[in-house]
Amino acid sequence: MESQHVVIALAALAQPHRLEIFRALVVHGPAGLTPATLAQALCMPANTLSFHLKALLHADLISQERSGRHLIYRAQFDRMNAVLTYLSQNCCQGAACEVSPPAVCTSC
Repeated sequence: MESQHVVIALAALAQPHRLEIFRALVVHGPAGLTPATLAQALCMPANTLSFHLKALLHADLISQERSGRHLIYRAQFDRMNAVLTYLSQNCCQGAACEVSPPAVCTSC
């Protein structure tokens, strides 16, 4: 992945509404969501949602598919994984990265 694509993806996710939309699509996985469902779930006006979906589509972080009269939006997991791989490729100055497992939440 080229750095310019990573910058576009990170810029798209650097906006709170877009991050919220992307997270909702990640949670729903391959089934995806319609704009109406997203707007209702996120309490977001349709025109605002449309604006942010367009930015995420441009960054290639989500996909759009027509199913009859409906549009279905899905997170592009392979694209996000490529961004994360790019960011972590040289995180340890060429050595194998040692990431410790997250602490277990005891209050949950």
